[in-house]
Amino acid sequence: MRVIGLMSGTSYDAIDAAAADLSLVGDSLVLTPLGLVSEDYDDGLRKALAAALPPAATTLAEVCRLDTRIGQAFAAAAVRANGELCDGRAELVASHGQTCYHWVAEGQVYGTLQLGQPAWIAEATGLPVVADFRPRDIAAGGQGAPLVSLVDLLWLRGRPGRPVALNLGGIANLTAPDGTAFDTGPGCALIDAAAREFSGGRLSYDADGALAARGTVQEALLRRLLAEPYYALPAPKTTGKELFHSGYLHNALAGLGHLAAEDVVATLTALTARTVADAVAGVDASEVIVSGGGTRNPVLMAMLTARLPHLALRHSDELGLPSGAKEAYAFAVLGFLTAHGLPATHARSTGARHPSILGSITPGREGLRLPPPAQRPPTRLVLEPPRRGR
Repeated sequence: MRVIGLMSGTSYDAIDAAAADLSLVGDSLVLTPLGLVSEDYDDGLRKALAAALPPAATTLAEVCRLDTRIGQAFAAAAVRANGELCDGRAELVASHGQTCYHWVAEGQVYGTLQLGQPAWIAEATGLPVVADFRPRDIAAGGQGAPLVSLVDLLWLRGRPGRPVALNLGGIANLTAPDGTAFDTGPGCALIDAAAREFSGGRLSYDADGALAARGTVQEALLRRLLAEPYYALPAPKTTGKELFHSGYLHNALAGLGHLAAEDVVATLTALTARTVADAVAGVDASEVIVSGGGTRNPVLMAMLTARLPHLALRHSDELGLPSGAKEAYAFAVLGFLTAHGLPATHARSTGARHPSILGSITPGREGLRLPPPAQRPPTRLVLEPPRRGR
């Protein structure tokens, strides 16, 4: 089955559309990557989304408008991916949507909201769309995240030692070989917030770690940030920009006097490196396979390497999954599993009572024609190089 996976992370800068050929062969799920296209959110939509996210207040009218506009943006990305990567022969779209709220209280997740109405994608592509992946796991008592953990487990199974998968997005998360998975805390979220704040909105992130490279870590600020109770919670646990946002940064800076922008960004970068390294150390890893936008920040990667001197840090590209496309490919896999009637969660990873078949399906132009249910779930993920003349 040829599947397009759509993903926009907590940095909400662009929509990634990755296409893959997927098939079940014995106990293996075979994935042949076909490539990635990315579509930036237009400035108006990005600003509207930023204005509606916590801690800002919003209205149901604005939520409705965002649901439509994000859905239309995802639809455009899917149409482009089908034409450019699939020769117009995609069979399914799997859309994560844009996370706008994750309702967490005292370690329990009660709900989640991903906007990007899938009907727009189905209408534009004519294809069935699997979307709204997270709520079913939450209904089963899980955290609804990190959902890519099942893909990580299948992908790294059989690799020697104890490989840990680490994603450095707006929020950082990891998956250990025993299925333990959780959000470690902010990946780039606070760094991005500081870059926007200190540049008056001119910068949306610390490109190439340039600000952090010019700054000095401020120990008083770092100690205050490390006192955040979230870091001490046991796994499974999940967090988001509901906690780690610009208001959180303002509160952390209160009473510390004037700090240079570069010093604040350097300290926030050190916070991410420290909390990620502490989380990795807690799962007894032998190597770390890293993906996500944070891998493009050389200062963050250098700090992380310095804190994990005895571990090999490898980009997921080295193992066949492009770092910037890994999550989009992962949701293509989750959509494929749903279409074949297979669970797409690992209960230990999310804390759910049981694995679940995820998502809701919007029929395509020709109605809903799903493949026959698979007899058993795969036990490993095998990557194959793209074939010529697909």
